[in-house]
Amino acid sequence: MIIAFSITPLGVGEHVSDYVADAVRVVRASGLPNRTDALFTSIEGEWDEVLPVIKQAVDAVTARAPRASLTLKADLRPGVRGGLTGNVESVERRLAGG
Repeated sequence: MIIAFSITPLGVGEHVSDYVADAVRVVRASGLPNRTDALFTSIEGEWDEVLPVIKQAVDAVTARAPRASLTLKADLRPGVRGGLTGNVESVERRLAGG
């Protein structure tokens, strides 16, 4: 499964990149396949692998922010691995005319 999530620290002002970096560090340290873009961090694995990492990322943000908002979007395909890169590669092949 792939879960895309966004943690928004609240009550800390307009500049939140330090807080977001705290969350992304947790995800990258997990060893699970992941990707961060301008709006979301996506992480791939099974429920028991992914959800604890997301909780740790939220905990990292709320350790310094008084409040946070969490948005999740999931592609639930148990047992499927490689979707994080495979889905993008499939679209890129089609864009290239393949």
